[in-house]
Amino acid sequence: MNICFFGSSLVSCYWNGAATYYRGILKEIAALGHSITFFEPDAFDRQAHRDIDDPPWATVVVYPATAEGWQRSLADAARSADILVKASGVGVFDLELERALVEISSPALRLYWDVDAPATLDALAGDPRHHLHAVIPRCDLVLTYGGGDKVVRAYRAAGARDCVPIYNALDPATHYPAPAMPEFACDLSLLANRLPDREKRVEAFFIEVASRLPARGFVLGGAGWETRHMPANIRKAGHVGTGQHNAFFASALATLNINRDSMARYGFSPPTRVFEAIGAGACLITDAWDGIDHFLEPGTEVLVAADGDEVADHLEQLDSSRARAIARRAQAHILAHHTYRHRARQFHELIEGINTRTEAAE
Repeated sequence: MNICFFGSSLVSCYWNGAATYYRGILKEIAALGHSITFFEPDAFDRQAHRDIDDPPWATVVVYPATAEGWQRSLADAARSADILVKASGVGVFDLELERALVEISSPALRLYWDVDAPATLDALAGDPRHHLHAVIPRCDLVLTYGGGDKVVRAYRAAGARDCVPIYNALDPATHYPAPAMPEFACDLSLLANRLPDREKRVEAFFIEVASRLPARGFVLGGAGWETRHMPANIRKAGHVGTGQHNAFFASALATLNINRDSMARYGFSPPTRVFEAIGAGACLITDAWDGIDHFLEPGTEVLVAADGDEVADHLEQLDSSRARAIARRAQAHILAHHTYRHRARQFHELIEGINTRTEAAE
């Protein structure tokens, strides 16, 4: 089937944490025989910070970040698509694209793919006039990259015909053990852009831990931290391109995952960094959230911390031998159950189910 996908960016991870999710899932969907056309706006200087060329498994259309640009691209997509997908968080003209997704004349299936369901659902709950109240019931399917039953129930309550989480996963061809790099060497690393609803958690789980453990070394990767004061034992790495992610994760004794406030509250929302770090052979410490045991076994495959004190305790009790053992067990589990090939098969079966029901109704 011809899938036309509107998202933030496939070719640039610059201020675009969803990029590796899109790459992983869409590459494997293409491997199942589907044709992928990815439409992305020329916005936020992302094209100047590309970290991959156009992939062989997708056609990438970069359109001007203007009203004419998105309208022309959506019209082109509607003429050829069997499936039209609008992802959340494109960044420009989201409202207009979402309304047009269900208004435009096309026989295609309409999918809304939410890569930040907790934030979307909070916005819907807080605004009875939010435009998605009218859009969601007219979509054939809502997909999310996390959230578990809580998100599914909330979307169905908002009128979705169905809502199915397709979780982040590992692309073992992209994320795998790599040689360590001296500039990333430390006891605990964190790769996270500076975002308002995560900064307090970064302070509690990372910055304050570094303050309490002055003899330990810490590395913080991600954009936006340049102006934030840090303890002397935190080294700022700035934006880390995807080509260096494996080395970043492989260079620390352990690496830390910190969910944003909304995702921690909903649970069942493991970010891409969880799978990327484990694929690269890292020992992972994560903040606590409901559903972690759906993906990894706490204590043996991942270390879970309810607060900064527990992060510090884990770090103090960790040596290289135990870290390697935790990393090996986690990687084996993820490869067996949580790759993007698993997720693509899930997507394929969902679409086949919709088509079967449609044909039966006719």
